[in-house]
Amino acid sequence: MFEQIDPPSRLLMGPGPVNVHPRVLRAMTADMLGQFDPEMTGYMNQTMALYRQVFMTENRWTFLIDGTARAGIEAALVSLVEPGARLLILRAGRFGLLLSEIAQRIGADIRTLDIPWGEVATLEQIEAAIVEHRPQVFAAIHGDTSTTMAQPLDGVGAICRRHDVLSYVDATATLGGMAVATDPWGVDVVTGGLQKCMGGPPGSSPITISDRAAAHIMARRHVEAGIRGANTQDGSRARIGSNYFDLAMIMEYWSEKRLNHHTEATSMLYAAREAARIMVEEGLETRFARHRAAGAAMCAGLRAMGLTLYGQDAHRMTNVTGVVIPDGVDGERVRTRMREEFEIEIGTAFGPLAGKIWRIGAMGYNAMKHKVLITLGALDAVLAAEGYPLPRGAGVDAAHASYQG
Repeated sequence: MFEQIDPPSRLLMGPGPVNVHPRVLRAMTADMLGQFDPEMTGYMNQTMALYRQVFMTENRWTFLIDGTARAGIEAALVSLVEPGARLLILRAGRFGLLLSEIAQRIGADIRTLDIPWGEVATLEQIEAAIVEHRPQVFAAIHGDTSTTMAQPLDGVGAICRRHDVLSYVDATATLGGMAVATDPWGVDVVTGGLQKCMGGPPGSSPITISDRAAAHIMARRHVEAGIRGANTQDGSRARIGSNYFDLAMIMEYWSEKRLNHHTEATSMLYAAREAARIMVEEGLETRFARHRAAGAAMCAGLRAMGLTLYGQDAHRMTNVTGVVIPDGVDGERVRTRMREEFEIEIGTAFGPLAGKIWRIGAMGYNAMKHKVLITLGALDAVLAAEGYPLPRGAGVDAAHASYQG
């Protein structure tokens, strides 16, 4: 027999997941309900209303996809992009490449706007690529944790609408920590996750869909045989190539029709609802300011230790910071000692940045002054023990001063 699960109490200061807010954990222990129980459908409607505030939108179609953040990404792409249709992807890190991977499996005609890792695209570059490629859909990552850069998106929606292009944004890493201004940006579909700035567990992907994107998706509607009504009408366009991620059917599940497409992941709905409730209680601007303060303090502390930050300051995500591993320092050994000696996790990197940077997060329930200071103090001790020359205590002092403002 295996023993009861009893994980160590670690401080998760990497790029995600992060420690779950205790209120979210408590919400997940609530009892099950039948999926069409009026209490359950009431919670679903409340969750939709809460996430309209989180996404800064009035979109009717704002709900949850059951699965981790990648489930939301795949649902958006498979439901928006028809086989053979042209998709333009802005790629500036690992997760832009992920969009290509998913799109290849869909059978999309993929075109790319490739930007060096650590940089972001300008509006002029985006519009020029749209004019050149004439895609059906434009897709981008808001905050790519692989590079710790945040792509500016104000104005992107207007460009896409001017050229009759649907727009999709993956905001997994920023939702709940940076402004995901769906309506002001004018973007059509945005997806997120709970496990980063929202302070929840992985397993649910919030999504919001504009009316014009919803009309496109519903034109691909095909209700499965076992739940079709006598008057069911399919759409005129190509059927969505996934049953589980068919947004047309999922939208009808979340609508007054309550189409029996799947059984909602009840405990995850409770978690998503409470995570959004906490955010709305805190206030969006207050929450964004808390993440900015944590990120600024982390940057100040790391620089005071003599470390170099990766990427462009002007476009740095507020919740994840990339720091260059100094010459002569074993990055994995440092991470191991942080975990084993201080019960703190910091992140490694991918692709061309593997072994070159650490990624240190301060987001959601962990975007707090004491957690930033504790992390910097532990890194100070580990680097000194590894023989790296640094001004002892300077990192904590600088971060503390940053908070004092």
